[in-house]
Amino acid sequence: MATAAVRGAVSRTFSSLRVRNYRYYFAGQSLSLVGTWMQSIAQSWLVFATTRSGTQVGLLVAAQTLPVLLFGAIGGTIADRFGKYRILLWTQSLAGVQAGVLAALDLSGHLQLWELYVMAASLGMINAIDNPTRQTFVVEMVGRSQLPNAVTLNSVMVNAARALGPAVAGLVIATVGTGWCFAVNAASFGAVVLALTAIRQDELAPAPRAAPGRGQLRAGFRYVARTPLLRDSLIMMAVVGCLTYEFQTSLPLVAGDTFRGTAVTYGFFTAFMGAGAVVGGLVAAGRRHHGPMRLVTTSLAFGAVVLLAALAPTAPVECAALVLVGAGSVTFLSLANATLQLQAEPTMRGRVMSLWSVAFMGTTPIGGPIVGFVAGTLGARYGLGLGAVAALAAGAFGMVAFGRRASRPEPDSVPEPLGGDGEAIDAGADQDLVGPEPNPA
Repeated sequence: MATAAVRGAVSRTFSSLRVRNYRYYFAGQSLSLVGTWMQSIAQSWLVFATTRSGTQVGLLVAAQTLPVLLFGAIGGTIADRFGKYRILLWTQSLAGVQAGVLAALDLSGHLQLWELYVMAASLGMINAIDNPTRQTFVVEMVGRSQLPNAVTLNSVMVNAARALGPAVAGLVIATVGTGWCFAVNAASFGAVVLALTAIRQDELAPAPRAAPGRGQLRAGFRYVARTPLLRDSLIMMAVVGCLTYEFQTSLPLVAGDTFRGTAVTYGFFTAFMGAGAVVGGLVAAGRRHHGPMRLVTTSLAFGAVVLLAALAPTAPVECAALVLVGAGSVTFLSLANATLQLQAEPTMRGRVMSLWSVAFMGTTPIGGPIVGFVAGTLGARYGLGLGAVAALAAGAFGMVAFGRRASRPEPDSVPEPLGGDGEAIDAGADQDLVGPEPNPA
């Protein structure tokens, strides 16, 4: 009996991997993301080691994410307008080239600080298109029923790479230098391209493409503005994304200043957070309930454990707290992502998820320098503490917004979300997602 229950839990946790195309995609991304985290650690540590400035580290992260803030919504419009499969082939290939150029500059001894900022901005331009395309390509591989599971496994994949990549990067930086981290990342994009070419396109279920014409970007903004569940979820994501998810800025300072550590310390702090995210993500992947109030409670819990990390008195306690931070991080992200994708109309999904990318990554040019300034001026603990307050505030906002609508029905202002086949979703099918509201509008 217990064995059958375990088998059932495992089956639910990894259910989306039964889809062949998604298995190939998952495998390619898993290898590539290890290299991505190695590059991220190498960039941040290179700037910190050169300048010893938290503000400069924040500005580097801002340079990479500013294009997402400025052009992310346009990237979502492109994702809705053109085939996502071919867009991904181009964006992933270009990201590999960008990493290769960084490796060549660093290994040859010609990498200057300003060049690092320029290369970070170029990757941001690629990500402005790649992020909404990648997010919305998942549902075309696995379908609506498996989307929450696939989104959560994607987050697990990212954070498994977070657990491995930074630890490897710390050792590589300490032994042969940052340039080899960039080189490994460049090579890892070959795995993504191979996985994409192995996908059977006839087994995909592409969303209807948005018709050509003017005003598509404005239409996306209007659609979100008049759909309260989407709008309020994005507001929560923007607050948390702006100030809480600035670990690339705060953790190097926590490692280097608070605990007087090295690149290895930073790598292991990030790895512990990634390990927590893997465990938390696997637990979340097996759950079936995705109501908006669960997003609220997750935000509050996330804020609480970030506060614990900010107050940790020793490095071992910090590592333990970061395990909890990782678990809260992946649960909040996967819940927000699945909520938005399942509630968005298929022809609007790319634009909605581009706003998710703006809220998550595009706010970093604002939040990164703020957290870096606070951490550099008052201390690294205050940088983490600011993120904790932001997550708690977002949870309080969601409690008021979602609770108010749950207590009184709202007039229909937008059509019901449509399924991938263009038919209206059965109201009961997503009962766990939308909670007590019969219509998210």
